[in-house]
Amino acid sequence: MFSTVLVANRGEIARRVIRTLRTMGIRSVAVYSDADRDAAHVREADEVVRIGPAPAAESYLSIPAIIQACRESGAEAVHPGYGFLSENVDFARALENAGIVFIGPSVDSLHAMGDKIRAKQHVEAHSVPTVPGIAEPGLDDDALLRAAESIGFPLLIKPSAGGGGKGMFAVESMADMPAALASARRTAASAFGDDTLFIERLVRNPRHIEVQVLADQRGNTVHLFERECSLQRRHQKVIEEAPSPLLTDLPRGAQIRERMGEAAVNAAKSVNYVGAGTVEFLVSHENPDEFFFMEMNTRLQVEHPVTEEVVRVTGERLDLVEWQVRVAAGEPLSIRQEELSIEGHAVEARVYAEDPASGFLPSVGEVFEFRAPAGAHVRSDSALDGPGSISANYDPMISKIIAWGEDRAQALATLDAALAETLVFGVRTNIDFLRGLIARTDVREGALNTNLIDAAGQPERGVPSEADLSEIAHAVSLMAPTAPRHSGGWTSPWKLGDGWCLTGATRAPHVVLDIDDQVRRVSVPGEQEVSVVVVLPHPTDPSTVWAHGASGTFEIRKLTRTEAVARSRAAKARETSAGNPEARSPMPGAVVSIAVQDGDTVTAGQTLVGVEAMKMEHSVVAEVSGTVKILVSMGDQVSKNQVLARIEAAA
Repeated sequence: MFSTVLVANRGEIARRVIRTLRTMGIRSVAVYSDADRDAAHVREADEVVRIGPAPAAESYLSIPAIIQACRESGAEAVHPGYGFLSENVDFARALENAGIVFIGPSVDSLHAMGDKIRAKQHVEAHSVPTVPGIAEPGLDDDALLRAAESIGFPLLIKPSAGGGGKGMFAVESMADMPAALASARRTAASAFGDDTLFIERLVRNPRHIEVQVLADQRGNTVHLFERECSLQRRHQKVIEEAPSPLLTDLPRGAQIRERMGEAAVNAAKSVNYVGAGTVEFLVSHENPDEFFFMEMNTRLQVEHPVTEEVVRVTGERLDLVEWQVRVAAGEPLSIRQEELSIEGHAVEARVYAEDPASGFLPSVGEVFEFRAPAGAHVRSDSALDGPGSISANYDPMISKIIAWGEDRAQALATLDAALAETLVFGVRTNIDFLRGLIARTDVREGALNTNLIDAAGQPERGVPSEADLSEIAHAVSLMAPTAPRHSGGWTSPWKLGDGWCLTGATRAPHVVLDIDDQVRRVSVPGEQEVSVVVVLPHPTDPSTVWAHGASGTFEIRKLTRTEAVARSRAAKARETSAGNPEARSPMPGAVVSIAVQDGDTVTAGQTLVGVEAMKMEHSVVAEVSGTVKILVSMGDQVSKNQVLARIEAAA
């Protein structure tokens, strides 16, 4: 067994691997970029090595930097986590040449399955059903456009390298193909360093069901049953669960589960797979007997905890990371298929730093308060253990909240309660969206498909309930006044807003609050007997508070009378305006495309600039028609609300 293992990753997965290494008595080595100097995974490791500046290409994606860190720390093996270099053939080969064990599959397996085109061709040769399409190396745009005509629409454009749904685009017509291909190539090149694309028929309303496999170096391979990952947004998983409610509820579900498991094992054996991996299938909701191979993820999956929570080996739980390490060290797999069983149900929700009501844009900044849920049958795998930073350089996932129940209904109820306890102050998150999603009737009934979230459209921004708002007003009223103080150190009674007046009568005190640009005048109640809302002032802006209650989490600004009047006038001006002539960036990021030139005539709704952050590209469009002036260049780093272009409206 290894004595020292380096974890070539960050965030929650680095912490999760370090936890298992500590249990196994193995010394852990963490690596970090300048952006992660004070991160939780750095504090928890036995040794740490700096690998470069904040950009991933110069740190976590730098093969020479990781190899050097292994030499400095004496690591005998590397656990890659997921993302970054976890499925990179060059990285596995470099470790092999350096005499360092890669805790993952062989170079040959990575080569066969790490590229979607090769993987599809490979499994087709082993009688595994695949979705109709064209998957050949080196296809240029012209070849893909010709193929699209013969395959028919709708189509799905997919990058050959990488995963996680990045760079995948659904296309409904030939007219949309050129722009979609261009965007897909940009995203694939940026995220994976490879812009190779292929296309396949889009299966409408499919279910995404994947099978976890585990294999040793002696050819012993088992499957650990399935997970359902059908709740996705733009091909990115949001909620995952095990087992699949589709197979659980169907009378013939056990037989389909067995067939799917056998197909996954055969796919793994066909490439002499070693370690933990996942074979992903598209399953028709109408005809679940029909399933299609999508890809094999040659690494640990983000959603692996739900498998750990429900799978039992002769009645005992298993640790997938532990088995990854043992298999990589040459130990035989002591698990037989007949010893495996499913107990109960588990559901996982991914908590992201993003703003669902603003198109799920990433939310970057400092988290000044973080509280993870606790309790029976609740697991929290988090990147944070308290205050921390959310960087635009990396994926915006903060935490994974996992709940177990004796059945699916109980697991969902436990998950909802756990999400309600999860508190993140400082950046916006999708927690309220997640709670609304699992409360939907179709989700509760297990009527899932991969288009369910996108078909619902953009969610509306939540508002505090009257009960929560009352408690927030009371808490805000007790905070130090924000009105200017006189030189003598006292505050003018005219500025206190406590309801006092010259007649001696007392009006009910009130506060004026800005809640997401909505100005609310709220009466301050008397002393609260029981407070269930958490209200904390922002550490650097005392006029701003963050509140968390039963109705959600809110960023709220306490306004002076002058500010309230100004906000009201600004809101009325926006209502009567034809649009803003300034096109601003909705998030901090990098300029990756400029669709127009200075002096061009543009129309309202036309794309002007593309901004990318956290591997997500957002198109900034014109709100008015007129002549455009571009104020940025390709590659520029821009801040949130920075003006990217200005339009002189047509007369």
